[in-house]
Amino acid sequence: MLRRRSVVKGIAASAAAGVLTKSFPRPAIAADVPLKIGVSMPLTGAGFAAVGKLLGGAMKVYTAQHGDSVAGRKIELLIHDDSGNPDNARRIVQEMIVNDKVDLVAMGITPCTLAVAQLVTEAKKATLCMSSGASITTTKSPYFFRVGFIIAPQAWICAEWAIKNGAKRVVTLVNEWAPGTEAETAFKTRFQQVGGEIIESLRVPLSSPDFAPSLQRIADLKPDSAFIYFPGPLAPVFTRQFAEKGLAQTGIKIFGPGDLCDDDSLDNAGDQMIGLITSGYYTAAHDTPLNKQYQADFTKLNNMRGDFTSLGAYDGLHLVYEALKKTGGDADGDKIIAAVKGMAFESPRGPISCDAATRDIVSNIYMRKVEKIDGHLWAKEFETFPNVKDPLKPA
Repeated sequence: MLRRRSVVKGIAASAAAGVLTKSFPRPAIAADVPLKIGVSMPLTGAGFAAVGKLLGGAMKVYTAQHGDSVAGRKIELLIHDDSGNPDNARRIVQEMIVNDKVDLVAMGITPCTLAVAQLVTEAKKATLCMSSGASITTTKSPYFFRVGFIIAPQAWICAEWAIKNGAKRVVTLVNEWAPGTEAETAFKTRFQQVGGEIIESLRVPLSSPDFAPSLQRIADLKPDSAFIYFPGPLAPVFTRQFAEKGLAQTGIKIFGPGDLCDDDSLDNAGDQMIGLITSGYYTAAHDTPLNKQYQADFTKLNNMRGDFTSLGAYDGLHLVYEALKKTGGDADGDKIIAAVKGMAFESPRGPISCDAATRDIVSNIYMRKVEKIDGHLWAKEFETFPNVKDPLKPA
């Protein structure tokens, strides 16, 4: 519902922004003209403030490692707090385009990203989608691009793994918003294709969900497994209540996308998380020299672990820097989008690319199991599914 209201309400504001931005001619590029990236993300507000902290922390790491200039132009990050509110995001982005003359835009969570689609399309501003996991996101504007994460591929791979490891009768439980319903669709589609049975599909509101009725329903249905998807902050609440209600003793297995064991909150989530199986793009425990350096720098600069969310900004900035090298510092929206299509590079999570057709991430998906090592909880990888594309988009 948030997504639908956001898109509808954005039409009038978007049209106004288009008229205003068209009245300003593009300035000539010079070495002393900074390249401005306007950033709208949640830094305050219930539920998503941690997202902005992680995205901002990753930007800090990337610029510390690679500098704040590229192709002869100094990069300026104009960061604004939208509090996770789509109306705020529309206003902020419109002001950044019209008043600040930003060259590119970078967005945080899904509802806010979808809310500015028509604005950036009218203004022809290439827009990095840092922390939107909905498959539909990049379809909403030809100027959207993403190398962060998508929920659907994780759910799809989770279904393939589950059927191979004994799951036959499954209940699904997700939040009522685009990433949640897409996770449900992807898991159900693949699980049924490979011979599994979906007993029932349950949904709860995104804000202030009450898990008690859902937990009772799962207990009554007696599935062998439950596929769960919630944004990171809600996952420990659910798993704790799952354990408190005694469902852990029934033998019902829980699995789902990587949000369920987000590195940012995993260590504080409690030992009930041990043994939880998830599919995801990234874990802080990924064992490569590049990731070890990333985690060391992230912890040093931010006093916390970098998680999958943070890579939406870190890898996203890398994509922007490399695109600007191709364009010689020209941030024209069409030129940037042409430059990012098909680009491939090594990320702290492993090899990734930006699909030329969809402007979306292609990456390994890892199966992980939560383990306690030296007093800390980690999602340890045990199986790799290489080069996974979004199954909800045409091949």
